[in-house]
Amino acid sequence: MAPLDRKLMRDLWRIRSQAAAIGAVIAVGVLLLVMMTGLVATLDETRRAYYERYRLADIFAPVTRAPDHLLPTVAALPGVAGVEGRVQGAALVDLPGVALPVQAVALSLPADGAPRLNAVRLTAGRMIAPSHPDEILLLDGFAAAHGLGPGDMLQVTMNGARKRLRIVGLAQSPEFLFSTAPGELVPDDARFGAIWMGRPALAAAYDMDGAFSELLIGTGRTASEPAIIAAVDRLLAPFGGQGAYGRADHASDRFVTEEINGLRQSSRGVPPIFLAVAAFLLYIVIARIVQSEREQIGLLKAFGYTSREISGHYMKLVLVIATAGAVLGGALGILSGRALSGVYLIYYKFPFLVFQISPGALFIGILVSVAAASAGAMFVLRQVYGLTAAAAMRPPAPEDFSRSARIGRLTGWMDQPTRMVWRRITRQPWRIAGAVLGVAAGMALSAAMTSIMSGFDRTIDLSFDVMDRSDMAVSFKAPLSDKTVLELQRIPGVLAVEPARIVPAILSNGTRTYRGAVSGLVATPDMNRPLDAAMRPIHIRGDGLVLSAGLADLLDIRPGDRLTVDVREGRQPVLELPVAGIAETLLGAPAYLRIDALNRALGEGGRVSTAYLQIDEAAAAAVHAALKAMPGVAGVSVKAEARDAMQEMMDSGAGATRYIMLLIAAIITFGIVYNTASIAYAERSRDLASLRVIGFSRAEVGFVLLGELGVIALLAVPLGAAAGYLMSFGIAAGYSNDLYQIPAVFTPANYGAAGLAVLLATLASGLIVNRRLAAADLVASLKTRE
Repeated sequence: MAPLDRKLMRDLWRIRSQAAAIGAVIAVGVLLLVMMTGLVATLDETRRAYYERYRLADIFAPVTRAPDHLLPTVAALPGVAGVEGRVQGAALVDLPGVALPVQAVALSLPADGAPRLNAVRLTAGRMIAPSHPDEILLLDGFAAAHGLGPGDMLQVTMNGARKRLRIVGLAQSPEFLFSTAPGELVPDDARFGAIWMGRPALAAAYDMDGAFSELLIGTGRTASEPAIIAAVDRLLAPFGGQGAYGRADHASDRFVTEEINGLRQSSRGVPPIFLAVAAFLLYIVIARIVQSEREQIGLLKAFGYTSREISGHYMKLVLVIATAGAVLGGALGILSGRALSGVYLIYYKFPFLVFQISPGALFIGILVSVAAASAGAMFVLRQVYGLTAAAAMRPPAPEDFSRSARIGRLTGWMDQPTRMVWRRITRQPWRIAGAVLGVAAGMALSAAMTSIMSGFDRTIDLSFDVMDRSDMAVSFKAPLSDKTVLELQRIPGVLAVEPARIVPAILSNGTRTYRGAVSGLVATPDMNRPLDAAMRPIHIRGDGLVLSAGLADLLDIRPGDRLTVDVREGRQPVLELPVAGIAETLLGAPAYLRIDALNRALGEGGRVSTAYLQIDEAAAAAVHAALKAMPGVAGVSVKAEARDAMQEMMDSGAGATRYIMLLIAAIITFGIVYNTASIAYAERSRDLASLRVIGFSRAEVGFVLLGELGVIALLAVPLGAAAGYLMSFGIAAGYSNDLYQIPAVFTPANYGAAGLAVLLATLASGLIVNRRLAAADLVASLKTRE
């Protein structure tokens, strides 16, 4: 082994604790990068393979009732690779022990074999027999939520008729990775299911003999989806077409896409923070080593070693630490990704999910971490090239502290240890500033993540307690007369009723479009209340729309601009309406219009499709029974259940990464503070030993060392709080999507917790370093020439 390599091994052993801490910070950054990019690649590839294997349609076209003879015409359209007409209809499932009927969708399976599009995957039992019209397949997530299985019987209401059906199998489908009831935003297996029946039996139930109510289309690779959608809409318009849409607008795929995008945003934004901090720490460590080994560098040059060879030696030290950390992080990232893949397999309801390593992410993670560490070291190694052998072997010129003399006058009232701390801080401001920035970085990440966690809670609290003050929402099979409101008010236990009319619509502003809905509300809603940025109720106008802030951003539109509203229900009018206001809605992307104005535009006076209810909890059972007996009710959404489902969704998937980020933030904060304390001790070990020899007590010497660390922590807390404030907005934007928006919430408790974490990390690091000081060999420390 070459002499410089032997020195390298000794140096690594001497700074092993600092090297381990820096390597851990690098490992965390690479771990997150490899794990998150691997999960994104896995989910993307699994979704593609699942869709392809089970032939998920590219275009969906719901229609009231269209004849089967249109299918060849659609199949002949340019770019169409496959066509399937099926029967679909709303159903209500009566479950033992469940007070309200549960919504479900009934879908037909061809009598002559497997469907050409949207095939199902059998997970238990067998397929239905064409000769048994009462046999069904049930969505396995719904079955698991209610403890159902093959052989069980279900009471189902279809098209107003009650049927007793037998479950013969459980199935999965790529169109139900997330299952959401019509009109709701939050997926919940317990509150919405899917039923598959033979085509003849389901057609008879919904009066669809020789007809279909949904058209599925598969497209070729070079097909123009907008052109096919436009042609299909023209063909289905006479039969009550409700507007064809692509896979990207399908509710289940939209949820999956948003979850994957959330992971992708996190994988791009967080790891660079760790790598930058690690590079900064390496810079400090290498700078200290080069400064302390100035005489050794001079001796090496005197013996014939070139500046390039000596710089290479120190660069090896950096590369060993960085590479070891990066390789460890890559291995842990792979292991963590494999462990999390099992969780995502359950959450996304994929039938298979094999964690895929992203070679590019692994390579980039190692390359970037090594490059970042090397970049920090290069600034220090320039000193090696500038040192001649003679100059390096002489003690360095004393530093000029004349500029700090005026500050030093403030120390007259301080005792000796305090003056030592003060002088070091004022005489080496740049080094202290660097330590403050490092600790502030950890504080900022902790503060930002606690703010985001509060933002998730605020989204739920505002949405379900402040904006929505109802107890339940009742949806109807078709828009009913507003006299229905009076019928609901007469139910014993119903305290108040608020009507609404919700219609599907395509909202357009130039080239920006969004497939959503327009909600018709009363002029001054009391239960489902749009609020402005100051949390004040917004008056709903009849001559203009109120858009949610998320929808306004998606459409790039502001109050006063005009919006095109292509209604996809009834007469399907196309409206040009001004934007009258912006609401701070945190769930979904709704657009509001006064209910009477919406009904006039549709040419239907006094119609309601939804009603919000406030009820007496003591009479809840009676209210549920009355609603269950009403023939026009399509479903009932209980707010408490919706809130629980929303909480579960935010605690799973991409939302769960906030807990990982918070844990990592705590680890990196401790790592930075510990490195700062270790470097301070290494730089001053000889001075501290001298103080002990001339009579200072162990407590006084410890104060000299740890007092500086305490000042650094106290300076870093406000700076970290300010940086965390700015960082919160970027992280909140990464977690938000058009399904829910996460605000950055700033509370004293959040910043107090982050600041307390820094102070606790400082205390723990100080105790560890103080133990090293107490156990130090004073004679050996005094012999050190630094």
